[in-house]
Amino acid sequence: MATQKETSPQWKTTIIVSTSLQNHETNRILSAQQHRIRLSDAVEAGAFIFPLSGIAFLLVDPQDLPESFDESGLIERIQTFIEVHRNSFLLLYSPFNGKKELEILSVIQRSFFGSNLRILPVRNNAEIVKGMLTAAKATSKPHVDGIWDRMSLARAHVIESSPVWEMLSDIL
Repeated sequence: MATQKETSPQWKTTIIVSTSLQNHETNRILSAQQHRIRLSDAVEAGAFIFPLSGIAFLLVDPQDLPESFDESGLIERIQTFIEVHRNSFLLLYSPFNGKKELEILSVIQRSFFGSNLRILPVRNNAEIVKGMLTAAKATSKPHVDGIWDRMSLARAHVIESSPVWEMLSDIL
């Protein structure tokens, strides 16, 4: 018997990638999965944009930041990114949780608390790709329609089998 993973075709999409990530391992992984990669100088350095899903990811590696976090300009860079992209994610690359990485995460969380920025800590390139593709697929038009349909069916089933509805029908 074939599983759903074997019978459903692999999901492929177009991704606009910053030219700063041209030689990055995540770019190679996405290409190997046959996603359409478009390199662009016009997007923020470290950005992955999924136009069909309407979401964008900004990859930040704390190792690339100067010792003085205040001088890095990271907060301003993230602020500009979330102003441009309504549905934005920050991929905080941290292969280990050292003191510097935890401080940076804490500062970013405090700075953007209540904003539409979602922070996704990732430990390796496979997690970066998996996180991006999961979010992009879940918000992609054909898949989001299927998710809504399944949620509606589940809701109808819950309402139908609810003891509250049985009580109300007995009363009427």
